[in-house]
Amino acid sequence: MTETASREPRLPQAQPPTLQTPNSSAPGSTGSNLPKPPRGQGSTRPAEAQRPLPDTTSDKATAAFIRRTLCSHNVLLGNGEKGRNTPRPIEEVLPPLTSSNGVDLQLYAIIAVIIKEFVQTWYAKITPDHVFVSEVIQIIAHCTRALEQRLRKVDLEALLLDEIPELIEAHLSAYRLAKQQAASHRSLVSDPRIIYHTLHPHPALTPVPTESVPSSIVEQRECESAWRQLLVQGVLAVLLPTEDLENGCLRALVAEIFAEMILGSGISSKACEGWLLWEGITRIAEVLQNDGVKEEDSQSDYASLGQPLSRLERYGLLSPPAAEQNGPPEPLLTSGRRHEDAPMTISGLFWAAVQYAFLAGMAMRAVIAAIATSSSLPLRPATSASELSPVGATRQSQQLRVGSPALGGPLASKRPIVSMRMWSCASRLVELDTRMPWLSGVISLLRWGTLAGPGRVGDTDGVLDRFLSHTVQMRVLNPAFLPILLRTLRATLFPNNTLAPPRQPPTEEEAKEIKRRCAATLLGLLPARVAAAFFASTSRAEQLRQAEELLDCLDDAYLNKHLIFQIVELIVLRLVPELGERGVQELLDERLG
Repeated sequence: MTETASREPRLPQAQPPTLQTPNSSAPGSTGSNLPKPPRGQGSTRPAEAQRPLPDTTSDKATAAFIRRTLCSHNVLLGNGEKGRNTPRPIEEVLPPLTSSNGVDLQLYAIIAVIIKEFVQTWYAKITPDHVFVSEVIQIIAHCTRALEQRLRKVDLEALLLDEIPELIEAHLSAYRLAKQQAASHRSLVSDPRIIYHTLHPHPALTPVPTESVPSSIVEQRECESAWRQLLVQGVLAVLLPTEDLENGCLRALVAEIFAEMILGSGISSKACEGWLLWEGITRIAEVLQNDGVKEEDSQSDYASLGQPLSRLERYGLLSPPAAEQNGPPEPLLTSGRRHEDAPMTISGLFWAAVQYAFLAGMAMRAVIAAIATSSSLPLRPATSASELSPVGATRQSQQLRVGSPALGGPLASKRPIVSMRMWSCASRLVELDTRMPWLSGVISLLRWGTLAGPGRVGDTDGVLDRFLSHTVQMRVLNPAFLPILLRTLRATLFPNNTLAPPRQPPTEEEAKEIKRRCAATLLGLLPARVAAAFFASTSRAEQLRQAEELLDCLDDAYLNKHLIFQIVELIVLRLVPELGERGVQELLDERLG
């Protein structure tokens, strides 16, 4: 009986194609008609070499993997799996994690990988029982459902567009000031870590680790481990059921998994490394570049399918496509032009101006149509005073005291998207106020005009505010994107549903190359004229050097921890606001009586 319980059902696997010999005794075999390969070449199988690798990210393969890992004991428990031609769906076998079956499928796939790699490797050696795994799944399902209910009450627009950018902007300011002070000879402290930690302190990163004092490194690691345990214990004290919270052994095991495996190994050790952040930025930029290239290719393919020529091409005012094959088009005005080509150049300039005016009119028409249709969009839901973040509540109380007409209003109204810190964070990131102060001033003037100008189109529930809110909800916060994001995250972290081999940290030269590639990819997103105007140079090497300087803010992993840890704390506080009011021990005493 024990052997039967420990055996897991396996799905039939496709055998690699083999060549039948004439001596094959299989009935109906057609192998005799196939040519017999010469001796000594049996190891070469073109059919097997050309066979594509199995897709482990499809919904069917994902469901099969979850069934093998988490649902194998359902056959023995008599849950209706035995004797069925088609197994029951995952949502009927396992408890629901969220209100979306697509999200549950991807979440269960990630949970299955974690349980297979971190739990079953040692638990299966102790006992073949699956009760512990079932209890862990029930606890996770209870916590995820509670988190989903809390997530519905969080102002995601303010979190993503205002509060997190504010932390990034503070990190940029502190980093650049610390670097400037450390480089100057008028300061007594030459270590930028000490200056940054003084300007931007965090209890988990105290004291500043230095190689000259080895005890400081050990003490800082102990403080960081205590912070992780405290954070996870506080979340579990609020989300866990009472009967599971009373089980100290189970609570300690779950806290150890989340604190050390997820926060420790995943976020603290890997996600804070500069080279890993640069690689992530590079991948995002490459995706954006590929989308733009595909769009251009589709437009060029459409134009090359025998479409009739436009009027400008018909009358010779635009160069035909065949002329482009002979070389790049010549500039309109050059010093070596002959006199007889002058009328044609003036005509080309005229029609180019007409084209640009036509494109500007189309863009203006699209903007006016979008703003006109935004009047029919629903109002943004108001946030009660109890659900306001501390930052938002402080700002609105200050605005209410000073009586600001542009940003005032009732305490329960949301902050306008135009006035959120995302815009100032982007300006600080690219140093717009230093490189182009006139453009920064124009943008600030336009923003003030939308908030306090005629109509107040940018104020809360204004025409522009509702249009921006609707765009963010549809383009960024669309729930349909969450399963795709989770599937991409699983394929990146766990290729083929297994742990990826540990990656060796790159050397200093390799890290510089990763940073240079990231800067080059970001430069590829900008048109040549825009890059030349922004960096005040037409030299590609100079532009690349300045782009690398903008990425210097992610060089130090210790400084990156200040930013990552504060973002983690902010998200936890928005999901579990009780931690901002009471301590962990108070919450445990309240739950346990």
